[in-house]
Amino acid sequence: MSTIVEVQGLTKRFGSLAAVDDVSFTLEENGIYGLLGRNGAGKTTLMSLLTGQEFATSGSISVFGESPVENARVLEGVCFIKESQRYPDDFKVKHVLRTAPWFYPNWDQGLCDRLVADFRLPLDNKMKKVSRGQFSAVGVVVGLASRAPLTFFDEPYLGLDAVARQIFYDRLLADYAEHPRTVVLSTHLIDEVSDLLEHVLVIDDGTLLVDSPADELRGSATTVVGGREAVEAFVGTREVLHRDGIGGLASLTVAGLTPAEQQAARTAGLELGPVSLQQLVVRMTTGRATDFQERTDTDKELRA
Repeated sequence: MSTIVEVQGLTKRFGSLAAVDDVSFTLEENGIYGLLGRNGAGKTTLMSLLTGQEFATSGSISVFGESPVENARVLEGVCFIKESQRYPDDFKVKHVLRTAPWFYPNWDQGLCDRLVADFRLPLDNKMKKVSRGQFSAVGVVVGLASRAPLTFFDEPYLGLDAVARQIFYDRLLADYAEHPRTVVLSTHLIDEVSDLLEHVLVIDDGTLLVDSPADELRGSATTVVGGREAVEAFVGTREVLHRDGIGGLASLTVAGLTPAEQQAARTAGLELGPVSLQQLVVRMTTGRATDFQERTDTDKELRA
C-alpha cells in the first residue's frame, strides 16, 4: 500500500487554543478509517486542514505527495462531506447533484441515480426546505458517487434515521469493495460503524491518542470483574481505564492483558469481558487513558 496522506507535527491554533496539537500520522491508500473523539476534540479542524480549508499554524501536510492548500490538482482527488455544508439559497436537490460532477473526475452518475432512489430524495425541493435527514442524504450521495480517492465524511449522516444510515453503510461497503479508495468517517455513532473500520484514529483535546488498526484496538482492553479485593490485587499497578462496582464487587477495565495474564485471572476466579470500540473510546477520552498507546504497543510486543 502507498501512503496518500502524511502529517508531521501538525498544529492549528485559534488564539491560545490549540485545536490540533502536534499531530502526526499517515493514511494509506484504500482503507476505511475512523476518526473518533468527543465534540470539540479537533476532528473537523483536522479534516479542514487536510482538505486545504484551514491553514496550519505549524507542521506539514502532504496529500498525494503535495500540499493541499490552493492546489487544484490535489483537491480534485478529495471529497469532504460535512454536516454544516452550505448551498446557494435557490439551490434545489437536483442542482447539487448536477453540479457535483464538475468537481469530481471519478463521478458515477449511475451510482448517484441508484442512491437517489434508495434515499427517496425529492429532486425538485430546495435545499433550504428539505428535512435534516434529506439534507444529510444529499451529502451521502455526493460523497459516495464522487468516488474520490480520498473521501471524508464529517458526520453528515447524523440526520438520517436508522434505516437510512444502514443503507449508507451497506452502499459504502458494496461500492468500496468494487472501487477501493481511502474513506475517513468522523462520527459519534461508533458502535454502528465499528465493523466497517479498518483503522482507528482517536483525537482528544487536539491530541492524537491512538493510531491503530481496528482489530488490534478492539482486543487491547479487557474488563475484569469479581470481588473488589481480588480484582484490585490482580490489576495491581496496571493502568485502569475505567472503574465501576457496587458493594464488594468491582469491575475494572485495563489495557494490555497478555494471554497468560488472562488465564491467571480466570484461575483466580475472576471474570473477563470484552470492551467494545465505543466503550474503549469513551473511556480513553474521559481522562483515564494516559499513555494508552504506549501500553498497547507494549502489549503488541509481548504477543509477538
